[in-house]
Amino acid sequence: MNQPEFSRLVPLARLGAAPFKDEIAATAEECAALVARFGLLGLERLTARVEIERRPGDTILLRAAFEAAFTQECVISLEPVAGTIRDEFVLRYGPPDAEPEDGVDDPAFEPLDGDAIDVGEAVAQEFSLSLPPFPHLPDAVIEIDETGDDYGPFAVLRGLKAPPGAQ
Repeated sequence: MNQPEFSRLVPLARLGAAPFKDEIAATAEECAALVARFGLLGLERLTARVEIERRPGDTILLRAAFEAAFTQECVISLEPVAGTIRDEFVLRYGPPDAEPEDGVDDPAFEPLDGDAIDVGEAVAQEFSLSLPPFPHLPDAVIEIDETGDDYGPFAVLRGLKAPPGAQ
């Protein structure tokens, strides 16, 4: 498995009775790698505050709040669109057999595979899920020519269903 672009490993041995807290920030090189991974035009900042605590049943809870400043491509004009995100998430880690049944209020479950949790990768994944799926400039519009009968995605099909001799 390749090393994630924004990796911040927290060894499980470092977790004690009190919650482990840290602040992390992507370097310029990590931002550039995340730009390529997520198809962005730019990632100016990605920072997070993380808190990890041991829970009963060999599970670990990760709480994180992250902020990002980024640039995407407008889906209409292809011009750059600047954006910011502030979001929070909670993940529950544990042995694969400790995965709970789908509970509505339960945090998402991630199986533990190894002796560390990569909080940087968790933040990167949650950041990607928070990105606007269809970024667009506020004044971007699609111009549609509605003057002809051959308008719309099914216009070509109308010609196929014409009565015999009508063409």
